[in-house]
Amino acid sequence: MKPTLVVLAAGIGSRYGGLKQMDGVGPGGETIIDYSIYDALRAGFGKVVFIIRREIEADFRDVFLGRLLGKIAVDYVFQELTHLPAGFQCPPERRKPWGTAHAVLAAAPKVLEPFAVINADDFYGRSGFQAMAEFLRHAGPTQYSVVGYGLRGTLSEHGSVARGVCELDGAGYLSGIVERTQIEQTPEGIIYRHADGRATRLPEETVVSMNFWGFAPGYFDFSRREFAGFLKENIHNPKAEMYIPLVVNTLIKSGEATVKVLPTRDRWFGVTYKEDRPRVMAELEKLVAAGDYPRSLWG
Repeated sequence: MKPTLVVLAAGIGSRYGGLKQMDGVGPGGETIIDYSIYDALRAGFGKVVFIIRREIEADFRDVFLGRLLGKIAVDYVFQELTHLPAGFQCPPERRKPWGTAHAVLAAAPKVLEPFAVINADDFYGRSGFQAMAEFLRHAGPTQYSVVGYGLRGTLSEHGSVARGVCELDGAGYLSGIVERTQIEQTPEGIIYRHADGRATRLPEETVVSMNFWGFAPGYFDFSRREFAGFLKENIHNPKAEMYIPLVVNTLIKSGEATVKVLPTRDRWFGVTYKEDRPRVMAELEKLVAAGDYPRSLWG
């Protein structure tokens, strides 16, 4: 059974200043998502499921459905604030999405096979998709994975970024992950800022997650259970979000699942800020010139 690619494309893009999921940055006007799907196809994925917001549906269909027709099976779902487990109601004052763990749950009705999860605005590279596809083809029902990147190569010159800082055991498995939402390069080195303003140094070789996860379908049951527990504590906090690493940490510590860290030789780049766009375009042009991708990705 070919694995499915789930794309988190419901983000608002407030720091970027627009719908970065649909911004054409490739030589032929391709989006970063196009390159991820192209790499996924080469690696053996059989379907892509987009998670989007209802208000961008028309734009999404215009940009992606036509160009992907006949290339790969495509479906999409909406991340809705009101899509909550039985017994919970969304507070009327809630405006912020519930986070990446909630977003992935939206795809559950469309995904019956092993699947990978990626962000829409991150370029992950070919080898990461190859490693992920190979892992998913042979993994058991509670054997999960994450592609690991070196922290130094995942920063933006134009502001702070959020990264999942990974702790690995001696066998290359994840022993814990902490979501750091304010990581930045400073003259003194790479730091992350705590909520109270304190700064802590991070080694540049620190392994981080860029939200490139591999799961079996049973993950949805685990995540649904953990999200219900999260809502009991946080439903009236208008800014609370539940991230995928929170679910993963619980499963690792309870022994319900293992998470293999898959190394990659590829360089990450992405568009957190509008100012990142020229660098992304230049990096893609280099890859096209090197023959890694065709100049017109879909022909």
